[in-house]
Amino acid sequence: MMDFGVAIPVILSFAISAAAGPIVIPMLRRLKVGQTVRDDGPQTHLKKNGTPTMGGLIFLFSVVLTSLFYVKDYPKIIPILFVTVGFGIIGFLDDYIKVVLRRSEGLTPSQKMAGQIVVTAVFAWYMVSYSDVGLEMLVPFGGFYLDLGLLSVPLLFAAVIGTVNGTNFTDGLDGLASSVTIMVAVFFTVVAIGTESGIAPVTCAVTGGLLGFLLFNVYPASVFMGDTGSLALGGFVVSTAYMLKLPLFILIVGLIYVVEVLSVMIQVTYFKLTHGKRFFKMAPIHHHFEKCGWSETRVVAVFSIVTALCCLIALAAI
Repeated sequence: MMDFGVAIPVILSFAISAAAGPIVIPMLRRLKVGQTVRDDGPQTHLKKNGTPTMGGLIFLFSVVLTSLFYVKDYPKIIPILFVTVGFGIIGFLDDYIKVVLRRSEGLTPSQKMAGQIVVTAVFAWYMVSYSDVGLEMLVPFGGFYLDLGLLSVPLLFAAVIGTVNGTNFTDGLDGLASSVTIMVAVFFTVVAIGTESGIAPVTCAVTGGLLGFLLFNVYPASVFMGDTGSLALGGFVVSTAYMLKLPLFILIVGLIYVVEVLSVMIQVTYFKLTHGKRFFKMAPIHHHFEKCGWSETRVVAVFSIVTALCCLIALAAI
């Protein structure tokens, strides 16, 4: 993939996503798969009640379809597609149970965790037994690779499940998870092309698919990605990082994901220790900034800018 060839999967995936939106969104409306907004959240979010969710199907479809054109020549995109679609299926089942079957809980925590462990285990097995990539990790600013031996596998599980849930927490404002992950996908694309790692088609496809999805997800959103999309994006980010030997770089390029999940952990822990007091006005942290008076679009813009700067830092760290 050189010159204009780099742009082809981006443009193709964008076109498919943009074309699928006007077809999928009315279908979701007919199925009445509307989002239910938390009563304790920002009052401006109440108008979002009933907005179709499960829109992650739009860019998932575009990414998979685009990638199929490249699978034969770029077999290394297969494990990334597996993890992305695998977590997308878990998210889809959770969304379907919640909004279609009208069961408020969706998948139980144990069911969701079991599904995540299965997908992660298959990916770990592939990386250890079949992949020539291995589990070595490039150390940021160090210029050398770290091999933790047997500890690499439990670290992979922690990285996958942590990243996926961090991405899930980031999906709370119109266009937030989409915008942040576009930056991350572009970073991975630059590295994939520069290192000739053989996975550039799928990173390009995710970039294009999310750009197309943003046409409908940007404020005011006409569709939400739901767990279908957010879990899939988390799977994409962490599996791509491993295929590039860059899992440690998730702490840099995925800083927003990390901060989002840490804010929830801090809030819950502080709430329990103080018997009802809150560390943040609301968690995840993007809602805290809203409660402080930031507009939804401002939070998305600032978080996206922070991610773009983190990606530049990460490029310097390679």
